[in-house]
Amino acid sequence: MMLAIVHSRAQNGLAAEAVTVEVHLAPGIPGLAIVGLPEAAVRESRDRVRAAIVNSGYQFPNRRITVNLAPADLPKEGGRFDLPIALGVLAASGQIPVERLESLEVLGELSLTGDIRPVRGALPAALQCTELGRGLLVPSANVAEAALAESANVYGASSLGALCTELHENRLAKAIAAPRIEASDHGPDLADVRGQLQARRALEIAAAGGHSMLMAGPPGSGKSMLAQRLPGLLPPLDQAEALEVAAIASIGLAGFDPADWGRRPYRSPHHTASAVALVGGGGNPRPGEITLSHGGVLFLDELPEFERKVLEVLREPLESGKITISRAARQVDFPARFQLVAAMNPCPCGYLGDAGPGAGRCRCTPDQVARYRGRLSGPLLDRIDLHVFVPRLEPAALASAAPPDSESSAVVRDRVCAARARQRARAGKINALLGPKELDRDAVLDEASRQLLLTAMNRLGLSARAFHRVLKVARTIADLAAANHLAVAHVAEALRYRPVDQGS
Repeated sequence: MMLAIVHSRAQNGLAAEAVTVEVHLAPGIPGLAIVGLPEAAVRESRDRVRAAIVNSGYQFPNRRITVNLAPADLPKEGGRFDLPIALGVLAASGQIPVERLESLEVLGELSLTGDIRPVRGALPAALQCTELGRGLLVPSANVAEAALAESANVYGASSLGALCTELHENRLAKAIAAPRIEASDHGPDLADVRGQLQARRALEIAAAGGHSMLMAGPPGSGKSMLAQRLPGLLPPLDQAEALEVAAIASIGLAGFDPADWGRRPYRSPHHTASAVALVGGGGNPRPGEITLSHGGVLFLDELPEFERKVLEVLREPLESGKITISRAARQVDFPARFQLVAAMNPCPCGYLGDAGPGAGRCRCTPDQVARYRGRLSGPLLDRIDLHVFVPRLEPAALASAAPPDSESSAVVRDRVCAARARQRARAGKINALLGPKELDRDAVLDEASRQLLLTAMNRLGLSARAFHRVLKVARTIADLAAANHLAVAHVAEALRYRPVDQGS
């Protein structure tokens, strides 16, 4: 047979687009040409495929070989097409039975020795194969990841030579999916945090309602420590959420570790990160930090040290929960429903308003403080629900062995789960996602609460967006208290978390 067809998948954002690998052998000057919009790594596969076939004990055809990757207008990248091309060459030259490949989709990168190396995006490909009823042949290192897709027929291979032997003998064995074991480690415990009752309370509210949060305070007051404990307060991911989080991690640079199944992501990029690093991008768009933190927490430490244009890219996904990356050849939508937690100092030196041992240490001028805080735009700050000052702890509080006010993450998580259950039973979503009409229905104010909120809006100059965010936070506080209706106390506490000059 001089023509063989092998099915594969290209990665296009979270979508695994179907690709048909057509291999044709013809008389002429020997060579291998790849067409169908291949990028550099795909064009280089001809040398890897040749060496892998020869070193696996098979003959590389002395013919003119044309490989077409269809559809031709879809860009192809990476080494994921090495294995389907090699199998197509062997099938077209009659060295393996082509009928064994008809019900399979194949992914895999080849080494020069014929070993099959892992690729990114095995889980999204497995999900698509399941819908079409085809099996998926992946490198052995990708089997555990691909088998997370329910009802997927996943087959693993470690080398080209062993795979061809199994195809000859028709004994390609379906991989047995390992049981899904949710990560039992919820991360650092909130009980490790000494004092900081207001910040701990704000962290619980943020977890219960899915709200964003900004902490300001002097260096060493525990802002990063608090942020690291937020994922442990969040409810466990359900099966659909865990699958989506795993699929996103699968196409990232680090890939997905099956040991992280069910664990909410926690991302903490350095303040030198670029806008592309946060939102994603590239010729073949890949997810950035805000997508990799989908379903979890994005922590930005030293917030004013980020470039202004980098911070401004957060505004749209904070509202919409998704990010759209447009390129000349394609447009990709990535989910970006994350919880933003940020930390900053009150001034460039960090000691403005410090009432502890560092009192009076600040030497920043008012202009320096204004320029430092001016790096954060009003629209961005307006989109952050909770603003809290984290003061320096007294030495006596740090030295206490077992502070009575230190609840564990498990205790707080139970309250958070109960509050979220009330929200989903009432509106089908958490409070941070409520729209104006839903707020009119679920966050009804009595006359005293209404007057308090109107007075605060006039005195603090709150925007319409801030008005709705105060209502969302107040609704979350009421849910934590198992209250059906908003009261003055709920609104008053929510107003405490609006941005004010914490250093004064």
